[in-house]
Amino acid sequence: MTTPAPSVQTRDLSAAPDWWRQAVVYQVYPRSFADTDGDGLGDIRGIASRVPYLAELGVDAIWLSPFYPSDLADGGYDVADYRDVDPKLGTLADMDELIAQLHAHGIRIVVDIVPNHTSDKHAWFREAVAAGRGSAARERYIFREGTGVDGVEPPTDWLSVFGGSAWERVDDGQWYLHNFDVSQPDLNWDNREVRDDFLTTLRFWSDRGVDGFRIDVAHMLTKDLSEPLPSRAELDALPQDGSHPMIDRDDVHEVYAEWRAVFNSYDPPRTAVAEAWVHPSRVPLYASAESLGQAFNFDLLEADFDPAQFRRIVADNLALAAESGSSTTWVLSNHDVVRHATRYGLPDAERGADGRPTLKHGNEWLLSGGQSPALDAGRGERRARAAATFVLGLPGSAYLYQGEELGLHEVAEIPDAERQDPTFFRSPGVDQGRDGCRVPLPWAEEGTSFGFGANGAHLPQPEWFGTYAVDLQDGDPASTLSLYRRALDLRHALQTDEQLEWIETGRADVVAFERPNGWTVVTNFGAVPAALPAGEVLLSSSPLEGDALPGETTVWLRRA
Repeated sequence: MTTPAPSVQTRDLSAAPDWWRQAVVYQVYPRSFADTDGDGLGDIRGIASRVPYLAELGVDAIWLSPFYPSDLADGGYDVADYRDVDPKLGTLADMDELIAQLHAHGIRIVVDIVPNHTSDKHAWFREAVAAGRGSAARERYIFREGTGVDGVEPPTDWLSVFGGSAWERVDDGQWYLHNFDVSQPDLNWDNREVRDDFLTTLRFWSDRGVDGFRIDVAHMLTKDLSEPLPSRAELDALPQDGSHPMIDRDDVHEVYAEWRAVFNSYDPPRTAVAEAWVHPSRVPLYASAESLGQAFNFDLLEADFDPAQFRRIVADNLALAAESGSSTTWVLSNHDVVRHATRYGLPDAERGADGRPTLKHGNEWLLSGGQSPALDAGRGERRARAAATFVLGLPGSAYLYQGEELGLHEVAEIPDAERQDPTFFRSPGVDQGRDGCRVPLPWAEEGTSFGFGANGAHLPQPEWFGTYAVDLQDGDPASTLSLYRRALDLRHALQTDEQLEWIETGRADVVAFERPNGWTVVTNFGAVPAALPAGEVLLSSSPLEGDALPGETTVWLRRA
């Protein structure tokens, strides 16, 4: 059957303090969303101008990636001031207006908090460099003496996540730790002043109406850097059981207990979700009501379009959510990974003995400029539609990344001279970086930036971007945009308890489950059509073929 057009409804934001448990949250990467002043960089007013689009899409909240003053050494995750807006993006008044417009349309806002490190342009770090050895200013960061003759070698052989040494020397000879880019010095979370300043930041944004926070690298704040410092090999050999010197320490939850007290002091309580790359057994600690309350589940970012992997991931993460008392989260794409429409159009990832990809999926393709291995774009889009329809039928929160509702692919053809990601510059020939998923959105089929702004875009958009534009898909009932709108509208109508019951299908490549209300989700992961179960068809990710469910297709049905 043909479902009616989605309805745009204003929801009462005060009525559901647990709104986050089964919310659809749309990630906005602000510099690539919409540009109103023609400088090629997206801005806060650009986001505000598209609030009606977000409302028609049907999202419950947006997650706003960093918008703070920044040199953009790491796409805004190098924060120079946590309580202001980058002047290239707007003002605090613009931010207040955006929050007001979102709330007026029944949409909440979650903002990124980056607590592991600041920018090297942060006032604290500039003060630390100027103040010298032994100063209180340096105690806010992690400074150490070097090794070798005259301390010219770094304190340890640790590597940055982005490649190269994790230490950088300042003029007076000391070295500071940066687990990420050299422009991102790690904070010292043993310092009470650091802890208090972040409590002030959380209150600052909560007082302005922000509804929640996404916590960047939430597992890396606290560290035990007692001398002598271990080598990289010694670190790698240590278990990650809460006692590791650098990662996922039990004492990080002392920090988050203080944050939780701040969140709970508001009515309704502010929410938080942890970006925590930790062993599954450790996820409930971050998702507990005493800590951040929810944690990202990244398993689908590393999964193939495979029935066994999807079913195992769903079962495992629902069990983890039950253990913590939280709800789980489902993510197919974000600002750090190759878009899933492209991943699903490439050969499956090579996997090690632990079942995890041995290399970042799609990296080889990116390094070749999108030439090898061959991309089956049509198959990738079909699978992406099926995966999204599967995920949106699950209990828990669904996080969408801007542009996935358009079926956008990763952009591989970015000239080296126009790249921005520090990963590319610090790992030449090894990791092409994340610029390809951060290319500004196409709002219109025509124009110098496909409707993004008046004067081009800060990352080059390929010619094929116009074929995915919002204005082309807007009135097309077969478009990916229309599919997402129908799915979100139906999800709001059908969603009840956070439960599912698996249904035996008789085929390993066909996965089905039933939700309360007689709502059934069936996905054919294979290529051979399957029998379509009985019931009223509410939604299908691809056109149906009579009484058959085509391959690589998900359908929602209401039990007959």
